[in-house]
Amino acid sequence: MEKIERVTLIVLDSAGIGALPDAKEFGDEGTNTLGNIALATGGLNLKNMEQLGLGNITEILGVDEVENAKGAYGKAAELSKGKDTTTGHWEIAGIVQEKAFPTYANGFPKETIEAFEKATGRKVLCNLPYSGTDVLDVYGEEQLATGAWIVYTSADPVFQIAANEEMISLDELYSACKKALEICSDLSPVARVIARPYTGKKAGEFVRTSNRHDYSVEPPIESMLDRVKNSGLDVIGIGKTSDIFAGVGITESRGTNKDNLDGILKTIEELKKDTKGIIFTNLVDFDMKYGHRRDPKGYKLALEEFDNYLPEIMENLKENELLILTADHGCDPTYKGSDHTREYIPLLVYGKKLKENVDLGIQNGFSTIAATVEDLLLGKTNLKGSFADKIIK
Repeated sequence: MEKIERVTLIVLDSAGIGALPDAKEFGDEGTNTLGNIALATGGLNLKNMEQLGLGNITEILGVDEVENAKGAYGKAAELSKGKDTTTGHWEIAGIVQEKAFPTYANGFPKETIEAFEKATGRKVLCNLPYSGTDVLDVYGEEQLATGAWIVYTSADPVFQIAANEEMISLDELYSACKKALEICSDLSPVARVIARPYTGKKAGEFVRTSNRHDYSVEPPIESMLDRVKNSGLDVIGIGKTSDIFAGVGITESRGTNKDNLDGILKTIEELKKDTKGIIFTNLVDFDMKYGHRRDPKGYKLALEEFDNYLPEIMENLKENELLILTADHGCDPTYKGSDHTREYIPLLVYGKKLKENVDLGIQNGFSTIAATVEDLLLGKTNLKGSFADKIIK
């Protein structure tokens, strides 16, 4: 099989495409991020993803099924026991988590909070699951009055620390996050500690800034990224990709401090360079700004913005390159609460040397993406489920 020289892997964070068979166990029966956004907003205008076969995967209002899709299309079922960002991305990179990270429905244990307070010299407010915007309105003024951290979690395995930038420096916040990760690793395991800086003087006016930073635990075993890197190839993380893997397996990182568009433009910029290996982009706004905030209209507009830039992404692919569009979990903005949702992820694959109109069906595991990438970049893989032979001419 002829090798591919570079793979661009773009994760539309949370763009799930229908409930998994075990969704009921997660309280997510009937969820469908893309499908329900379309129904709630009168349809999606995603003509470029439509041409790759998006409408052939499942019914999406406004996205037609096409007779001759330009790419390969399908969906993948998650094998890991979770629905969080870290678990999804790790499985995309070939690491299947048989045991889910714990979550903290009643907040973190007393000993964890006390250890964090002692390590940082500040007290803690909240320590409950909360919406990231609501928590500021409830506790922001108290933080300004007391100087205490706002610590909260969610239905995901995360320890989140909100701090008003006008009172607590980013350096202090980031340092506190590193200490929290060490403490949680010993006492209350999480996938990530997230710095959530914001500004404002009173409830209703607090606004989160773009200085968010994620601190993740390291992957437990070698991933696809390690194997590609160790073969002398490039692994360029764009957006929060490097954070999700704690920098492990990444040769260069291109953070995005603005929005999805910044990530899209940085991806196009990297495509124009003569690197070999992987460009791995995470576009977090779908999840962070629209999924969790249950904003179907905003999600729709963000999807359409990405779709408008897709031709430019495709045009910048060189002759022997591959593009994979996928997701890491769902976050159905029409569903109750503000949690992620347990869903299939879409698979859209395109390249100038790839077959067109290939139905990949339902792939058993996000890890089939890693198996395929390794097959095409390295000429071998020990992972199961590579669909490389189905898509190469």
